[in-house]
Amino acid sequence: MTTTPQTPDDATSLVSRNPADPSDVVAEFTAPGAFATADATDRARAAQTGWLHGGAAARSFALSAVAGAVEAAAEELAGLAVREVGKPIAEARAEVARTVAIWRYYAQAPYEPTGAVHETAAGPGLLLTRRRPHGVAGLITPWNFPFAIPSWKAAPALAAGNTVVLKPAPEATACARRLAEIAQRFLPSGVFTVVPGGPTEGGALLSTADVVSFTGSTAVGAAVVRAATARGIPVQAEMGGLNAAIVLPDADIERAAAHIASAIAGYAGQKCTATSRVIAVGAALEPLREALAEAVRALPVGDPADAATVCGPLISAWARDRVGAVPADVSVLATGATCDGPGWYAAPTLVEKVPQSHRLLGEEVFGPIAALLPADDLADAVRISNSVPYGLVTSVHTADLGTALRGLDRLDTGMVRVNAPSTGVDFHLPFGGAKASAHGPREQGHAAMEFYTSSRTYTLAP
Repeated sequence: MTTTPQTPDDATSLVSRNPADPSDVVAEFTAPGAFATADATDRARAAQTGWLHGGAAARSFALSAVAGAVEAAAEELAGLAVREVGKPIAEARAEVARTVAIWRYYAQAPYEPTGAVHETAAGPGLLLTRRRPHGVAGLITPWNFPFAIPSWKAAPALAAGNTVVLKPAPEATACARRLAEIAQRFLPSGVFTVVPGGPTEGGALLSTADVVSFTGSTAVGAAVVRAATARGIPVQAEMGGLNAAIVLPDADIERAAAHIASAIAGYAGQKCTATSRVIAVGAALEPLREALAEAVRALPVGDPADAATVCGPLISAWARDRVGAVPADVSVLATGATCDGPGWYAAPTLVEKVPQSHRLLGEEVFGPIAALLPADDLADAVRISNSVPYGLVTSVHTADLGTALRGLDRLDTGMVRVNAPSTGVDFHLPFGGAKASAHGPREQGHAAMEFYTSSRTYTLAP
């Protein structure tokens, strides 16, 4: 991603490039600036009353139509994700399919109850609770899931009767615009708006929206939370991860190694749910060490347009240089294939003998590198897993569900996945982390409908 200095009208020219071939310019656009972003929020606010009062059937029909149109354009959208953000085609197709499912799931939400009726404590009358939309939902989204994350924020917000202003990451602007073009065919004017740009536009959206949902880095997310909290508006922030995979001696080692390798380097590790630490318990260490090293070496690395590719390019030259330079004070256990293409590639890497104070054990990696760590027993593994500032997801690999259950409640992560990769999202269930990984209510499922609405209590006296 490259930028040019700001012009006098507060606009910035931006270029989005293909990570697999940086000479391929995917999109050139001008960020509109703060005033234009505020205008977009004003237009969304003006459209919100009509969108809400149009009724549940109209909202349900529109969201269902969006799902159908995304499904019809699935191959085009997958190809765009490959080209703009370097997502391997198999993952891109899976993301588009998930996007369809998300819009279809929330298309039923307008018909769900929005409150309850209660008896009074004494005497005649009724007590009612009712959930109502906030108004304009400001959505700030990352580049790594350019269709699914904007959708799992926008669809519930719209289903609840809010309007949406989406500020995508600059690297995924073409994807966001194409999603908006599809959605706007079925939504009234002003109901779904995309504002491209960077911090200026994001700051203006924070200053004008009625509810804010953010996904991105921990540093930026903390600033978003501070700004929204100062205004007194609802905010949720899904941020970084430094996720662990715990492997017990009774696990299916080959299966665990395959799951973990894909979670380390799938999409070049550019997922907040990627595995960065592999904790081998007791006798699991040596067989896992061998199996995981072999699995990492075998991962297909290359052109994301190739259906066989698991690990494609990183999003930028800066990301490639940061991840590709393996620190000298660790031991490299295994290195995967490299790609000679023009893109920003880094080889999948497994390291060991990492000092406790090393940045690999304290900072989010966001690349295809992970550390193998030994643990004496399950309690020690839980301690190691919990020793970082983040708490998004932990995967646990074991043949004994009883052992897993005894350890699960001691993990301070928002999600635990047993005998499955740390990566993967069930869109109909709450998604979110603990500690520095998240702030505020959960995303997805019924939790999203609650976040995008506020509860009111009515007393009806005769």
